[in-house]
Amino acid sequence: MLNYEQPVLRTPDRSKWKESFYSRSMELPDELLIGAIDSHVHAGPVLNSNPGHFDPIQVAQEAVAAGMKSIVYYDVFGGASGMAWVVNRHVPGIHTYGGYLMNSGHGGMNPRAVKTALHIEEGCRFISFGSHCTRHSAERESTLIDGKLVPFKDAFPKFAEKELSVATSIPVEGPISEELDEILTMVAEKPEVYLNTGHVSVPEALRLLDLAEEYGIKKVLIAHPVRGSMTIEQQKEAAARGAFLEACLVDWLYPDVPRTHYYVEKEYMDMGAELGRFSNAVKWMKTIKEVGIDRFVLGTDYGIRAAPSPVQGMRTMVATMLDYQFAPDDIYKMIAENPAKLIGIED
Repeated sequence: MLNYEQPVLRTPDRSKWKESFYSRSMELPDELLIGAIDSHVHAGPVLNSNPGHFDPIQVAQEAVAAGMKSIVYYDVFGGASGMAWVVNRHVPGIHTYGGYLMNSGHGGMNPRAVKTALHIEEGCRFISFGSHCTRHSAERESTLIDGKLVPFKDAFPKFAEKELSVATSIPVEGPISEELDEILTMVAEKPEVYLNTGHVSVPEALRLLDLAEEYGIKKVLIAHPVRGSMTIEQQKEAAARGAFLEACLVDWLYPDVPRTHYYVEKEYMDMGAELGRFSNAVKWMKTIKEVGIDRFVLGTDYGIRAAPSPVQGMRTMVATMLDYQFAPDDIYKMIAENPAKLIGIED
């Protein structure tokens, strides 16, 4: 049955959030999920080397059962707006969204691809500068040789020649390319669309903030890998300039396993987990409290095989934040109210 009607959304009963820290119920995390938005979900299709994802319809159906308001899908192999379009036609009770990642597999910073993404049915809600194949990320993903991490670019000359040459990068000063100028202009013309830094470096992300102001782009998301590398002062500055700061559950609750999320070649399996690059929950919670909740957007970034479903991840994140004595109102601001502002679906 096709779902042409607007979803009828449940509204949270905030009176149930008044439980004290020392007399919390098991139901409180579930209550906080009512009206929540997971703004970063991977739901396939994926490479054969990385199977086991929940499909987009399964994710949406579980989100409906939990009373959530929306899901934002990511697809590292293209645009997720078509995926969201299908879900919205077949899953009553929720409206989902997708975005477009400018990854190398479809031309990197390709204005024609971005223009298509922005005008496909229902459009898309973000344009990202890419994930594993930004130059910053591609230069760092590594393999193990004799027990030591060696970047792909140094271990495999073909990788440096074929992949780094098409990796996305942002000039930190001086003029920008015609392609980047065209893309920023198109995003500025779509006020519902936000600019997502993707996996660029901190200096590149700060330059993107400057460019967003110059081009009149109203909404920028500092993606979680970038935010995690920023100092507290840089995060506060970005928030003060109006950017949203992303923090994801995978930042601290993620198995350290080899990853073949993007490259087909088996030798390009990232073994960087050996570096222990993922932070712990204590640091994650402390940083959010120190920077302030007003511009934070929380999601799971789930979809990996070893993890539970995104909705189960959302509940784990909420329950853990309650353990760290975040107030229910503050948690809800970061999982519901701020994401709604970012996506442009405020009531």
